Amino acid sequence: MKIKFLCSCLLFAVFAFGFSLVSAQNKKNNDEIKSYIPGETLTYEGKFSKAIVRGIAVADLVFTVGRTADGKNYLVDSEAKSKGTLSGLFRFKFLQKIESTVDVTTLDILKSVKEDVQNERVRESEAIFDYKNKQVTYVEIDPKDTNRPPRKVASQIETGTQDFISGLYRMRSMPLEVGKSFELTISDTGLVYKIPVRVTKREQQKSIFGKVWCFRVEPEIFGKDRLIDQKGSMIIWITDDNRRIPIRAQINAEIGRVEVKLKVATYKNIP
Repeated sequence: MKIKFLCSCLLFAVFAFGFSLVSAQNKKNNDEIKSYIPGETLTYEGKFSKAIVRGIAVADLVFTVGRTADGKNYLVDSEAKSKGTLSGLFRFKFLQKIESTVDVTTLDILKSVKEDVQNERVRESEAIFDYKNKQVTYVEIDPKDTNRPPRKVASQIETGTQDFISGLYRMRSMPLEVGKSFELTISDTGLVYKIPVRVTKREQQKSIFGKVWCFRVEPEIFGKDRLIDQKGSMIIWITDDNRRIPIRAQINAEIGRVEVKLKVATYKNIP
């Protein structure tokens, strides 16, 4: 159970990078902002620490922006995959892939397709966002057990509701300033959550770009009726420059501490 919770923490850390980036763009630079950059790939590494166990690599996390096959919409591929000690010592492997289809004009999320593998357990799911009827419909199946009935969840949604990944881009023009707070509405597994987010400090951090000034952002994903119904906290650091790149996240929980850091940023020219 603890290892599965660690998996969840790593995944939420990735998605939290999206929460911070969503609000990281300075309003005065709106004309220069492109919410989606086809060809952009950001790669992160997740490490786990507790007591005498310090900084063991447990996962790789990747975001890639592209276009759908017909070229009409954006397609964001995200992946979180276990590695190293988590796979070897704890004998626990996980792989989560999410494909988010986003309307190229409105930037609304249209569909989320997810593959979730934890050792031998496999789940495949799809969420369809119907803005006309103000509803998100989520269907999950077990591809290894065709006799198992699909799990279905439907919830009411409002304007601005996103999945984890599309939330990374949807509100990119919002200002980020110390002392500022805002709220995100995120849908996961057919449910809808309100995520309060606070910008608490401006600090220097080491990164692949050298030592840079960053905003310290704290989304409240832990607690009753939150994404993770346990005690804990999360901190995210985003560069205080025109790039507004999330370079690091830290999760403190009962199981230990999870650190996620940016390792590689690459760009390819895609029309």
